[in-house]
Amino acid sequence: MSTNRWTSAVEQNPGHSAWYIERFRKMAASGADLAGEVRFVDAMVGRGARVLDAGSGTGRVGGRLAALGHEVVGVDLDPALVAEARAQFPDATWHQGTIADLPGVLAAAGQDAPFDAIVCVGNVITFLADDERLPTLDGFARVLAPEGRAALGFGAGRGYAVADFLDDARSAGLVPDQLLGTWDLRPFTEDSDFVVALLRRA
Repeated sequence: MSTNRWTSAVEQNPGHSAWYIERFRKMAASGADLAGEVRFVDAMVGRGARVLDAGSGTGRVGGRLAALGHEVVGVDLDPALVAEARAQFPDATWHQGTIADLPGVLAAAGQDAPFDAIVCVGNVITFLADDERLPTLDGFARVLAPEGRAALGFGAGRGYAVADFLDDARSAGLVPDQLLGTWDLRPFTEDSDFVVALLRRA
């Protein structure tokens, strides 16, 4: 059985989560644009949409979507990141748990309603253990509303080939609406080093 790469990083360096939190605090303080994914997701749903932030980290995406009036539920494996999200973005709902068991985590939290959109950013999908990938995508399909869509972004050279990812998505009942090379809508090509996949239920 392979190991979740985020869990492995924290085990090897107990300060990893604190470093990650501080990194994004500094980026925000410097005026870095941390909202590209937010603009993308906000444009693809109506006002007051129900949005799942899968692998929500410090809440930088889901928290801003909540501020725009969406009903946001975030799930992340790391309790330190969940605590930061709760502190920084109290208007959203944050749960600690693995996205490889989204239906279970959400059901335990009383979050049974389907989602109009799922957003999974920051290379989260590439941190999953190999045997967590298909269950995660299957979970996305199961909690997504019939007309909902999932937006996933990750580096194309981070150990999860785009072709393999799309095969796994199809096995989970998700098909691509669109593939892009950036969150600002540039096309995906053979030379793209990043992919933004917009998926819907088959």
